[in-house]
Amino acid sequence: MDFVVNLAVLGFAHGHAQSLLGQWKEHPEYGVNAVCGWDAQDGRCEENCKKWALQAKPLQEILDDAQVQAVLICAETAFHAELAVKAAEAKKKIILYKPMAVKLRDSEKIVRAVEENGVDFTVAYQMRCDPANLEMKEKIDSGELGKCFYFRRRHGLSSHLWGDFENSWHVDAQLNRDIFADDSAHPIDLILWLFGMPRYVSCEISTARRNFIKNDTAVAVLRYDSGLLCEVSFSAVCSAAEITTEAYFEDGALQHYGGDQPAAAANDNTHPALRWYKNAEHRWQDSALQIPSAQSERIAAQAQPLADFLNGKRPPICTAQEAHDALRVVLACCQSSVRGSRVSPEDLNLYLL
Repeated sequence: MDFVVNLAVLGFAHGHAQSLLGQWKEHPEYGVNAVCGWDAQDGRCEENCKKWALQAKPLQEILDDAQVQAVLICAETAFHAELAVKAAEAKKKIILYKPMAVKLRDSEKIVRAVEENGVDFTVAYQMRCDPANLEMKEKIDSGELGKCFYFRRRHGLSSHLWGDFENSWHVDAQLNRDIFADDSAHPIDLILWLFGMPRYVSCEISTARRNFIKNDTAVAVLRYDSGLLCEVSFSAVCSAAEITTEAYFEDGALQHYGGDQPAAAANDNTHPALRWYKNAEHRWQDSALQIPSAQSERIAAQAQPLADFLNGKRPPICTAQEAHDALRVVLACCQSSVRGSRVSPEDLNLYLL
């Protein structure tokens, strides 16, 4: 172990902080030493700092402490910009949980603060760390399946089937936009990582289950100049699933299983994590990768890549500009659903949302 980074947690709202802290505590060889924490809610701060043997401190005291080299920001989305900008000005290395912000002006502030202060920054987009997604990207980038014509990513949650979800901060308009903007950011960022920015998006968003918890179901289409169509199929009322991704290429096809919470939970071990078909060989080939046993396994697997980032062993998982671009596409989807028409991610009206 060459170096150990002392890290502070700024906000415990996102449950993913629990998995990361658990892994860093269990694996000191990763080189992350979580030392203190802060949260806007005193009770939540006290509870989590006690659980993880962290020292609860005021925010400014953490930012002023030269012995704290990095922060993990897992506060509610509405607070991301304020905390990230302050951390950047304090010259801390930053891991920010997704989505980057609620508004484009806020994500733009983060990009500017990171650039002006020259700090190491990443957004913790989990899908960029999944082994199956990494292998999928290798196959697409290598061109071994030829030109991609159609790519569909299904992303499901069962959150809106939980009895108490309506009381969570995720559906509080003062703290977050809604569950579509919150969680569709994952597959949208994945598509941008694989194919870049689209020319237009078209989207339909609906509230299918409970009128007081909005936007639980959506279909978005990202259109590219090459003719490629990428589809995001989103559901927060999904209890079980199998296939997560399907893609069709000039020289073959690809299928991916178990890549979200419902599919991992309902896994019956009948599929590999990834398989592909090459027209010239007339057969399916299976990856050696297995489907994760649970969503928690996928989240915990981010701990080492994030530790490697903090220790300078790898580049950011997702840069500030890339995360800003993902938010542009998310908001373009929201605008498209309202307008009933295609929307460009470059539309300046998105800054009004």
